Amino acid sequence: MFKKVLVVEDFDVINSGIKMALEGLNIKEVDYISYCDEAFLKIKNAFLMGTPYQLIISDLSFENDGTPQELKSGDELIEKIRQEFPKLKIIVFSVEDKSYRIQNLYKNLKIQAYIWKNRNGLKELKKAIDFVSSSDQFYISPELNTTIHPKKTIEITDADIFLIEFLSKGLLQEAISKKLKEKGIKPSSISAIEKRLKLLKEHFNANNPAHLVAIAKDLGLI
Repeated sequence: MFKKVLVVEDFDVINSGIKMALEGLNIKEVDYISYCDEAFLKIKNAFLMGTPYQLIISDLSFENDGTPQELKSGDELIEKIRQEFPKLKIIVFSVEDKSYRIQNLYKNLKIQAYIWKNRNGLKELKKAIDFVSSSDQFYISPELNTTIHPKKTIEITDADIFLIEFLSKGLLQEAISKKLKEKGIKPSSISAIEKRLKLLKEHFNANNPAHLVAIAKDLGLI
């Protein structure tokens, strides 16, 4: 089991729950930091002092309270950690459930676990810490398992891009159907559009069409 852990979280109520979870695992040395810049400096100093952290537990989103920060998110902190401490074990504990963001953390930033902050979050966090301490396998909350092991993958086509662009302009499905027909894109029926939208929302883990458009913009698709 880990002996020295750093928790990067800016809400005290969450820290209280994490503290109880870590005490239940008999982890004796735990530090709590609310800012990403300070967290990285603490990680670096601990390494230079010969007493490195064995595990980092970090949120992804941090409230802007006016304190200047170079690292503004957990993603940026983790990327910085990976540049200098590639073997340091990291668990993300977040409310974020967007598949593309989790995929980036898992595939590119090589985190060890991703735990969703829901009603079972603290229980899952304890399981993840125990698992990660003795395994090199990736651990993820069961509810988010399909984000890294999708039931099926789809190819994003030019027709999908047109569809999302039309949605971003506020067009309804009937109007989108006409636009697709004008461009000679098939299928272009309203029922086909409904089915494709459903598939795209599932693929990107979007809650609604507006959310799908926002994700597509974040990814640079439109």
